[in-house]
Amino acid sequence: MITVFTPTYNRGNLLNRLYQSLCKQIYKEFEWVIVDDGSRDNTASIVELIQKKHLRNEFSIRYFNKENGGKHTAINLGVKKAQGELFFIADSDDFLPADSLLIVHEEWDKIKHDDSFLGLSGVDADAKGNIIGSGLPKEYIDCHAWEISTVYKVTGDLKEVFRTEVLRQFPFPEIKGERFCPEVLVWFRMARHYKMRFLNRIIYIADYQPNGITSAISRLRMNSPIGSMLTYSELVHYPIPFKDKLRNSINYWRFRFCLTTKNKAGVSPNEVDIPKISGRWYFLAPIGYLMHLKDKRNI
Repeated sequence: MITVFTPTYNRGNLLNRLYQSLCKQIYKEFEWVIVDDGSRDNTASIVELIQKKHLRNEFSIRYFNKENGGKHTAINLGVKKAQGELFFIADSDDFLPADSLLIVHEEWDKIKHDDSFLGLSGVDADAKGNIIGSGLPKEYIDCHAWEISTVYKVTGDLKEVFRTEVLRQFPFPEIKGERFCPEVLVWFRMARHYKMRFLNRIIYIADYQPNGITSAISRLRMNSPIGSMLTYSELVHYPIPFKDKLRNSINYWRFRFCLTTKNKAGVSPNEVDIPKISGRWYFLAPIGYLMHLKDKRNI
């Protein structure tokens, strides 16, 4: 079985579109787990209406409400509640093509007995069905997560589907006072031990919202500097091109200078472990500071 997981925050008006796409799935062996991250709109009542009209013999819908803590904390809870072998994150503002879960099921069936695989990944498309990014240069690629862009030069968003049991071993860090943690932190941590099968097939339709996470990414990282620093301090250790290591190191310092703001918010540095970066990257601190000043001007 596949767990389709939706973390949502004030996106009640979009849930029905995703629900309709799930009803159209050719493959029916899945559940829909929704974690409401403390929404202040009518999300709860909309989910209740969906559940009332839903034919329960198609797939189950389970809804959980929690205090607002950010998407990564919602994922942590969703992974705990999931009953599926695979964990497919479908954001509330996106939806799935009708053959999405069938593709996932059929392709996973080919590799699921190989414990070296973390899961599989397809490509994203926009609402018109156009692939977002380059697509893959061949039908499928088996590699570690960081290799898909650095070695195979694949650009654009991809949709990963993970073994649920592995995700349970790699929860997102939940840092006091922060509501954002880059997903790449955990995705790459898992990729140290596992490879993915990347497919040149569309399994996800991404419909970016003007006020979604993607549109406000810099502000989110500024408000969650510990998680951001932790991510960038780890990324420099992966076998990626030197220019990418430079960029990650600059970003480490870029958000390191946000800690002053965090202190003003009432979180003492003594309450959290400050992520460190190797001394070889200290020379990039001035560039990070300039980017930090630019960020402050733009918010």
